[in-house]
Amino acid sequence: MLTFYFSPGSSSMATHIALHETGAPFEARPLTLQQGTRTPDFLKVNPNGKVPTLVVDGTTLTEVAGTLFYLARAFPQAGLMPMSPLGEAEAVAWMSFVASTIHTAVPQGPERVAEVWRIAEQKLRGREYCVGGRYSIADIHLFRLYWRFRERFGLKPEDHPSVHAHYDRMMQRPAVKKTIEAEAKVSS
Repeated sequence: MLTFYFSPGSSSMATHIALHETGAPFEARPLTLQQGTRTPDFLKVNPNGKVPTLVVDGTTLTEVAGTLFYLARAFPQAGLMPMSPLGEAEAVAWMSFVASTIHTAVPQGPERVAEVWRIAEQKLRGREYCVGGRYSIADIHLFRLYWRFRERFGLKPEDHPSVHAHYDRMMQRPAVKKTIEAEAKVSS
């Protein structure tokens, strides 16, 4: 059994989408970022006090990339990981780019945010999905940040047509819709 600790709308949304994509049974444990992740009970599970946290048979996995990689490998029937070593490396490279470049741009200011989305646009141009023309965990990771940042930073479809088309495709996926609905219920 998988136990999934998350906070609605946070980075854990990517793991939540992947869980729904795999169809794996899991127990959802919603937390608030400000208080819930700092409770003594949760800090026993994840001393870093961050989500996503995925507990798999007593082993605690953290960080978006780690949880996504696990789900893609543990549930290969979901098709979330490219099958070739090069495809896997490309997926990991995209997830690293999302985590270390896009996600960290926010504290650097709006100019840096605009710059990293221009880079993402360039990387995605001419592609339906991030890696090899097939949906993967890299797409889930990229989507989550665009979903979160597009309104906050005024990211316009005309400035990022490939990224926005990717966003539109992702919004049509049943797992994305299910995750957004589930997280909205927890938030209200």
